[in-house]
Amino acid sequence: MAEEKSKRLIAIGDIHGHSLALQALLSQISPKKGDVIVTLGDYINRGPDSCGVLDTLLGLQEQCQLIPILGNHEEMMLDSRDDHHAEQRWRFHGGEATIRSYGDNAGVNQIPQSHWDFLSQCCSYYETGKFIFTHANYCWYSALNDQPSSLLRWLSLEETAPRPHVSGKTVILGHTPGSVRDEGFYRCIDTGCGFEGLLTAMDVESKRVWQVTETGEILEA
Repeated sequence: MAEEKSKRLIAIGDIHGHSLALQALLSQISPKKGDVIVTLGDYINRGPDSCGVLDTLLGLQEQCQLIPILGNHEEMMLDSRDDHHAEQRWRFHGGEATIRSYGDNAGVNQIPQSHWDFLSQCCSYYETGKFIFTHANYCWYSALNDQPSSLLRWLSLEETAPRPHVSGKTVILGHTPGSVRDEGFYRCIDTGCGFEGLLTAMDVESKRVWQVTETGEILEA
């Protein structure tokens, strides 16, 4: 029973290529084997070290149970593998910075297979007895497995304000930058990392929050 109580369910908001921020945040969280950490997507683009972010997440899998959610930026990157037009779109939306993080003269072919495999295995959502985790938004009256990627990965809270999900579960989201927003039936923890903002993690049961700057400076709670 003691081991069961020690488990934490922690969500991490959009990282956007800021490996120093992610590493500093994890040093504060100190992940344990029993913890479940749900990363809400948008690991790449905008920041200087998307490669380092993905390496850190691969290492995190050895420390705890990691549930990586697929964000719209990862969707663009995956689409770019076999489609020149999709690659150009991805590059325009931040992919240039991601590719540069693999080396000064790197191209898509220099991205290691382990990173493609990690992104390919990301989930559209994660659901527990009390919580739903997804990247961007959701349809309140549909089961999660019936929802299109346009809702789960692309639709911002500013475009469509959510309603309580039919399941009665609290939905944990990223994608729409701002302060931490807790509306009871949903919480958004994208606090603008990648836009000169903060990287945020939340223990969703206790609502404890950890925050760091893009350069890894720790904010006291």
